Parts: sequence; structure tokens; C-alpha cells
Amino acid sequence: MIDATMSELKFNVSYAASDQLSSLSQRAMIRFLFKFVLCVLLALAAGFAYLAVRSGDPIYTFYEWMSPARFQQYDRLIRSIAMQHHLDPMLVKAVVWRESRFDPKKHGSAGERGLMQVSEKAANEWAHENKIDNFRVDQLFDPKTNLEAGAWYLHRAFEHWETQSDPMPFALAEYNAGASRAQRWSGGDGAAAVPAQTFLRNIDFPGTRKYVDSIVERYQFYKRRGRM
Repeated sequence: MIDATMSELKFNVSYAASDQLSSLSQRAMIRFLFKFVLCVLLALAAGFAYLAVRSGDPIYTFYEWMSPARFQQYDRLIRSIAMQHHLDPMLVKAVVWRESRFDPKKHGSAGERGLMQVSEKAANEWAHENKIDNFRVDQLFDPKTNLEAGAWYLHRAFEHWETQSDPMPFALAEYNAGASRAQRWSGGDGAAAVPAQTFLRNIDFPGTRKYVDSIVERYQFYKRRGRM
């Protein structure tokens, strides 16, 4: 009887010890996995932070990283249409970013529509010039149609200022505020050479000046990192 009791006691002690070791082993594994996942997340965060700071615009890079589909889904279309109109795709994407933040359904306060916020007047000029029959203004919510019209209008603005050493600020100001205002800010003669900084100082619409600066900044950002 005593031997049986001792055997049972030894078994219980052995079982309890085994159970305790198993519990300790499980807790150790959980701690290890937690530390491993934490290290991976910290490494990813550090890598992202490095790339974001290096990009020159951490906030944009963060949003692009969080929502790549929104920021990159039109890149191929932008590249194709920009090249057809002899424009730098990075510049066209910078305009799209500034105008709509890549929202093809955006409707502006003055009736502008779509990715490049094309006005009804500009769209009708584009449709007439390109002999597009039965054009309807609501077609500007289609990304391809909008980019076609916007790129055409922007290219025409560049042609107006092709004699300038740096036509970009002039063309962007015209795209935003119209040809007559851009002409006035240039001193009234688009053929005469005007330093870009002088032109920018002459812009008496703070919104247009900020518009031009922000697009040029975004364009330089894309160029620095070597991709759209």
C-alpha cells in the first residue's frame, strides 16, 4: 500500500513538473515570437523612415506607401498620354496630384472636373480642335478623356511660352489662371524674354503663385527619386 502511494506521489510530482515545464516552454515561445515580430516591425519602420526622409517628402511617401493603388494607378496612362503631347510624365503627374490628389471624380468649385480639373471651356476647345463629335462635359470624369484634354491644354500653354528659357512657370500659371492673366504677369509680350522669378513676383493671385510653386516642387520630388 505504501509502495503504491509512493508511486502515485512520484507520478503526480513528475506530471506536475512536466506540466510546469510545458507551460514555461509555451510562455518562452510566446515571448520569443513577440520579440521577433516586434523586431521585424521596428526594422520595417526604420527602413520606411529612412526612405521617407531620403525622398525629401516624408508625408507624401507615407501616404503613397499606405495607399499605393490611389497614388500609382494612373501612372501608365499618364506616361502614355504625356508622351503623346510631348510633356514630361512626371510633370503631368505633379499637375494631377495638385489638382485632384488622383481623384477622377473630383468636381471643382468653378465647374472643373476630373484628374486634371479641366474646365468646360477648355474641354470644348480640346474637343473642337481634335474633331471629337458628341462630346459631353461629364466625360471629363473618365480618366483617359480627362488626361487627354488636360495634357492637350497644358501642351498648348507650353507652346505659348516656348521662347522663354524656363517656360514651365508661365505654362502652369496659364493652366491655372488663363492665358490673358499669364500674359499680363509677363508684361504683356509673351515673345519677350522674362526671368521666371520676375514673372512669379508679378503674379498677383497668391493662389496661382502657390499653385505653380507646389507643382514645380512635386515635379522636382519625382525627378529626385527617379520615378513617378
